Amino acid sequence: MTRRAAEVRLDSLLRTACDVIIERGLANTRTADVAHAAGVSQALVFYHFSTKERLLAQAFAYAAERDLARLDSVLRASTPPLVKLKRIIKLYAPTGRSTSWSLWIDGWSEALRTPELERVSRRLDLRWREALTEVISAGVADGSFSCPDPAGAAWRINAVIDGLAIQVSVHDRVISRRQLGEWIRVTTGRELGIGPGDLA
Repeated sequence: MTRRAAEVRLDSLLRTACDVIIERGLANTRTADVAHAAGVSQALVFYHFSTKERLLAQAFAYAAERDLARLDSVLRASTPPLVKLKRIIKLYAPTGRSTSWSLWIDGWSEALRTPELERVSRRLDLRWREALTEVISAGVADGSFSCPDPAGAAWRINAVIDGLAIQVSVHDRVISRRQLGEWIRVTTGRELGIGPGDLA
C-alpha cells in the first residue's frame, strides 16, 4: 500500500468510524462495526489503530478537526463581526451544519474517564469560545456590539447553546428547534446589546 493510499484509507476509516459512533454511541461501537461499515477487514482497522480506544479517540479528534476547519473558514472571511457571529452560531448550534451533537455529548461523557478524549474535548470547547470571544471583541471595537466582557459573554452564550443542544438531542420534543433558535438569539442579543432580530 502506497503512502497516499494509506492516507486515503485512514481518512475513510475515520469518517466511517464517526458515522458508526453517531449511530451506535462510543460505548457500543466495536472495531468490527467500523470494519463492516467501511467494507474492510478488522485486521486493517487494527493496522491503523492498535486498539479500539485508539480508534475512538482518533475518530473523535477527526470530527473535531472537521468542525474546527469550518470555524476557521468563518473567521478568515472578510465579513463584518455580526455576520461572523451569525455564522458561528449556525455552525455550533444543532440547527446548523454540525449534526453530530450525539458524538459530542458522548465525547464529554467519556472524557471523564479517558484522558485522550478529555484533551480533544477541552481543545474543541476552548477553541469555540476563543473564536466567539474574538468575534465579539471585533464587534465591540467597530461599534456593532456593546459588551464589557467579551470572554465572559462567549462562555455564557456557549453554555446556553450547550445546554439547549443537549435537551434537543437527548429529549425528543421537550423544546422545538424554533424555540432553541429563538432563545439563543435572545441570550446572545442581551449579552451583546443588540436585538434578537439582528441575529435572525
